[in-house]
Amino acid sequence: MRQRLLAAAAELITERGWTAVSTRILAERAGVTPSVVHYHFPSLQALLREAVVSLMRQILTGMDTFLDDASTPADAVDAMLASANQYSGDDPMSLLFVEAYLASTRDEQLRAEIGGLVEGFRQRFGDWLRAQGVPAAEPTASVVGACVDGLLLHRGLGAGPDMKDVAAVVRRLVT
Repeated sequence: MRQRLLAAAAELITERGWTAVSTRILAERAGVTPSVVHYHFPSLQALLREAVVSLMRQILTGMDTFLDDASTPADAVDAMLASANQYSGDDPMSLLFVEAYLASTRDEQLRAEIGGLVEGFRQRFGDWLRAQGVPAAEPTASVVGACVDGLLLHRGLGAGPDMKDVAAVVRRLVT
């Protein structure tokens, strides 16, 4: 039941926006009564937070696979950009991330949880870059991560380039 509620929450966030998801609408989508929502979660906001943070964690954990498979920093950047290229900016996962980022400006707990995920990835990527001999590994990891995030946000506006077009530029950051 929890997984069904979390999946319904993620769908509704992308379809309607974070603030338009109500307990009633969520329960209806999940095929349960509103009381079931509050049985499984202390609040609607807690459910929405868990839905997005768990999906974000999956995406960022998947990025670790690129580091395991890459033999050079340039290979890691190419793999990250190729993976990011699957997101158009208006696909459900992109919209979920944008909604979560916006909601985190008003929800301190959500901001802390997303910040922890981002910091954890930056740390892992920075450690990997340092092991590869990249100077200023931690700041480089931060800039590359922010660059990929920014490119995805721009794509949602219709202003972002294809990831293949920027690969050479981002690769220079890790060499």
